[in-house]
Amino acid sequence: MSRSEEFALVSRAALLGDMEAFGVLVEAYRSPVLRFLHNLCGDGELSKDLAQEAFLKAWLNIRSFRAAAKFSTWLFRIAYNVFYDNARAQKICVNLDSAALRLEAAAPNIDRSVDFARSLSILKSDERSAMLLFYMEDFSVQKIAQVMGRPPGTVKSLLFRGKEKLSVYLKDSGYDI
Repeated sequence: MSRSEEFALVSRAALLGDMEAFGVLVEAYRSPVLRFLHNLCGDGELSKDLAQEAFLKAWLNIRSFRAAAKFSTWLFRIAYNVFYDNARAQKICVNLDSAALRLEAAAPNIDRSVDFARSLSILKSDERSAMLLFYMEDFSVQKIAQVMGRPPGTVKSLLFRGKEKLSVYLKDSGYDI
């Protein structure tokens, strides 16, 4: 979707309360937001609930959207906040170790997607968020900085540390990097 189409849809939703226009935006960003949240929490049902909450918050606050950034940046910021609000409310540590262990016990020959999930579990939550936004969602460092509310230099450091940790982990797991 072009930036002008996106702007027109956001304008219709914000100024006219046009739910159909907002529905088009939801359809356009449903998969990326779900993928991002699923990779953060490792739980399909929870990621659907969090995505629904993020879209609801976006709808309720659409009038506060300022076109200084793309709608997707604003939406991912909402999804990021919803995830961390949920984690704090549940008093859970965002860690994929238990999911990776369950998968490992269930299947002796683990495929690469499970290795990927397990490798993400070794990262700190900020490193994981930055890596997912950069490599899975193809966000720029500037856009990640906006989503995470961090300076671009911090995002670059998170990406560097995340790549280093993943490189060591994958080499130790037998992958030729």
